[in-house]
Amino acid sequence: MTTLTSRQLILAATLFSVVSSLGAWGFQALGYEPCQLCYTQRYPHYAAVVIGALALATGWHRLAWAGALAALATSAVGFYHSGVERKWWPGPASCSGGGDISGLSPEDLLAQLTATDFVPCDEIPWRLSDAIPWQGLDITMANLNAVGALVAAFVWIAAARRA
Repeated sequence: MTTLTSRQLILAATLFSVVSSLGAWGFQALGYEPCQLCYTQRYPHYAAVVIGALALATGWHRLAWAGALAALATSAVGFYHSGVERKWWPGPASCSGGGDISGLSPEDLLAQLTATDFVPCDEIPWRLSDAIPWQGLDITMANLNAVGALVAAFVWIAAARRA
């Protein structure tokens, strides 16, 4: 059995973040507008790509610990977003409704609603079952990111331990 090197593991984990980012941009190009939590999940992926590129270019494979933190951060936001989508807990008021509108006139409320492009975080725009018709396959983009990034974090950790 061949043991993967730290460099190979860093490359794999970095490519996961590249593919995740390209996938998110692809869905956005297809008309799936991201919510605030979707954008928040992207930032650690961008950091992981930079960290991976630096580690590969410089040979400082101990940077993989920072890659693991980035992957854990996006995974944590993905799990949080998954719970918001399932209505297990409330999301941020800025993208899940809420907020106090009791003092607003109807005109002010209408102006506030039309002034921003509101994309709710607590609605599921796409499910894997939309693409693969299989009963009970209720997996969302946030779910895929949460689990995938958690696996990537373990890959980063393995790379850091081998550095």
